[in-house]
Parts: sequence; structure tokens; C-alpha cells
Amino acid sequence: MTELRLNDTQRTALDALIAATRPLSAYDVLDALRATRPTAAPPTAYRALERLIGLGLAHRLESINAYVACCAEHTDASPLFAICDDCGLVDEVSDHDAVASLSASAGRSGFAPKKSVVELHGVCAGCQRGAA
Repeated sequence: MTELRLNDTQRTALDALIAATRPLSAYDVLDALRATRPTAAPPTAYRALERLIGLGLAHRLESINAYVACCAEHTDASPLFAICDDCGLVDEVSDHDAVASLSASAGRSGFAPKKSVVELHGVCAGCQRGAA
């Protein structure tokens, strides 16, 4: 296995995502970068995030325009995300069968999917217990 080479900006962005208790916006990541690079501009954060996504180290949550560190093994399928609308918790799930089923459904109508983003919104178990 080859070691991933991240520059200081990418490492700082990844560390911010890993340490976060909720998904981060690109501007949240930019704030983390500015701790060591006060003149960092938005494109710097976006480039770092795109590199992390490209390496499979982070994901962009399309529905809330935010980013999370990758925390599941999913080499052959796109992950599913369960997003709590109350506390912001994001659970990353690798479910090859679910993604394959969605792709097969689309394929039956002649559609050839290239990328899937599955995000489920609801209330996590912890928030459900707290509301009871």
C-alpha cells in the first residue's frame, strides 16, 4: 500500500474534518486553515477538499453542501449517508447491495449511472431517545 502524500493544507483540512462533531462547510475548513495560514482564501479550502475527496478521504454531502471525513470502507460502491436533522450527526454506511439495486433500477429504464449520492435525512437514535 502506498502512503498518501498530503501537503500541509490538505492535512489541516483533513484533521479539521476528522475532529469535527458535525459536517463542515468549506468556510469552516477555511477557518481551520487560517489558524496556520491567515491569508488563506476560499479557493485554497475548496482545492484541499477536492483533493481529499479524490483520494477517498472525504465526502461532500450534496443536500447540505458540507463535508465529512470518510469513515467507512467502500472500495466498490458509493456510501450511503444517514443525516440527523436534529443534531447533525452523519452516519456513513457502505451497502453495496443498496447501491447496486438503485443502479439496476435506473439501468432498466436505459439510464447509465456514473455516480450516486444517497443521503437520508431523519432523526438519529440518540435524538429519538432524547425526545421520548
